[in-house]
Amino acid sequence: MLANKLRHLLQKYRIMPKGFFNVPIAKNEPVLSYAPGSPERKELQAKLAELRSVEIEQPMIIGGKEVFTERKERMFPPHEIAHTLGYYNDGDNSHVEMAIDAALEAREKWAKMPWQHRASIFLKAADLLTGPYRAKINAATMLAQSKNAFQAEIDAACELADFFRFGVQEMTNIYKIQPESAKGMWNYNEYRPLEGFVYALTPFNFTSIAGNLPAAPALMGNVIVWKPSKTAVYSAGVLMEIFKEAGLPDGVINLVFGSGPKIADVVLTHPDFSGIHFTGSTQVFQSIWKTIGENIYKYKSYPRIVGETGGKDFIFADNTVNKRALAIAMLRGAFEYQGQKCSAASRVYVPQSIWPEVKEIFGKELATVKMGPPEDFTNFVNAVIDEKSFDKLKSYIDQAREDKDAEIIFGGQCDKSVGYFIEPTVILAQKPNYTTMQEELFGPVLTVYVYEDEKLDETLDILDKTSIYALTGAVMSQDRYNIAKITKSLENAAGNFYINDKPTGAVVGQQPFGGARGSGTDDKAGAIFNFLRWTSIRTIKETFVPALDYSYPNFQPDKK
Repeated sequence: MLANKLRHLLQKYRIMPKGFFNVPIAKNEPVLSYAPGSPERKELQAKLAELRSVEIEQPMIIGGKEVFTERKERMFPPHEIAHTLGYYNDGDNSHVEMAIDAALEAREKWAKMPWQHRASIFLKAADLLTGPYRAKINAATMLAQSKNAFQAEIDAACELADFFRFGVQEMTNIYKIQPESAKGMWNYNEYRPLEGFVYALTPFNFTSIAGNLPAAPALMGNVIVWKPSKTAVYSAGVLMEIFKEAGLPDGVINLVFGSGPKIADVVLTHPDFSGIHFTGSTQVFQSIWKTIGENIYKYKSYPRIVGETGGKDFIFADNTVNKRALAIAMLRGAFEYQGQKCSAASRVYVPQSIWPEVKEIFGKELATVKMGPPEDFTNFVNAVIDEKSFDKLKSYIDQAREDKDAEIIFGGQCDKSVGYFIEPTVILAQKPNYTTMQEELFGPVLTVYVYEDEKLDETLDILDKTSIYALTGAVMSQDRYNIAKITKSLENAAGNFYINDKPTGAVVGQQPFGGARGSGTDDKAGAIFNFLRWTSIRTIKETFVPALDYSYPNFQPDKK
């Protein structure tokens, strides 16, 4: 009885137990192997069969409620376009307004919630993700985004759990950043959520990014309107299940579907718009930035603009490189997840003296690569995401067949009769500014430029000036002087730079990810730099014994 009365008083007057709380030390989630006969392989295969056997209807989730509409859009695997996974309910402007209202209604209670409870929700979400939901989130990503088992595991289960766990740790690291206090006073910082709502606009290619972009601001006390890519709605629905089971209050994250430009018309003109967390194309991000600038006078505060956009990621090799290591880095870097990674290797610079041997090694390895549906765990390459992407990639490949400045040396076959399959393709460019050396293709197409060994410095300068992007890049060499020189020469060409490795595979807590130039704001997802963008600092100074006289000593007259 006494315990119940005490609990009632604590709730009524919002009296919370006090303490300096240490969160669990964040560690990267171990990646499971899915080897033949392993329990995780059997569980995932069973979950794939289960999800394929039913058609679902995915509602929007606004204010914690399921919202259905008359407009149903079919969801299907990119590798098997005849199969129906289900339908999602497409929204309109009224649903966006509803989501904003729900977010703002939830804001006060969420902002006031003690930080350790926010931490607990996302720590629980990480454990749900890597425990009872592991097979489901991986299977959903494999089916709807055509990602093989290993790529789904490192993305949907492991990286997203890392985002949540390291996010909690970084939040507490921010809260520990406090000013010095002189004698007679106490200075301290309060870290407030932004005043309004944050808009999360997320891509198809990483389920982890789709989950992190709304979660990171929410962890810092913000409320979110979240629009996922229409080709990743299926896995987004699973993420909302996890958030709900983890205890995320209604209205903190609101999931809406619909046309990007139409949603932007509502979101980017609302006075309570306080920020955007974005991953997508450079052109869309620049358009959003322009719209925010045009509407700046409407907002209560200057919105935070955080975005990671395109890439034209490179590997630069010299003639001392381990040739087999280079060939494997090219193959993995360019063709894992069909090259649909922002960080995927899409241009390679190889010295003339070693190119024949590298080409031979690469060709032999590529010949062993299998392509097909991800349900067959032996397939390395699966389908590209949709017909628009397929048609775009095919047009570049067809053009390369015709151009005198290019030659297709591997692959090049395209077939969309069953699914959107593009064979891993390698183009040999005769000039360093050939189209596919400059433009982001976002698919399994790699372009190689062979340079004269003695023109290494000149080629480095060409590489640095060829593309508007600066996301990821790699140098491969056994010469430490060259490694040092190339690393320095390309310091502005990539926000994530790799030495003797492919330019993909950044791990939360190890390689904070993001680039500059046309590749984004370089706020490093999952790192303290990103979380700082989602808080507004209030500095408080308390003086213990206030002054009782306005005068300072210098106002006294000189003594005679």
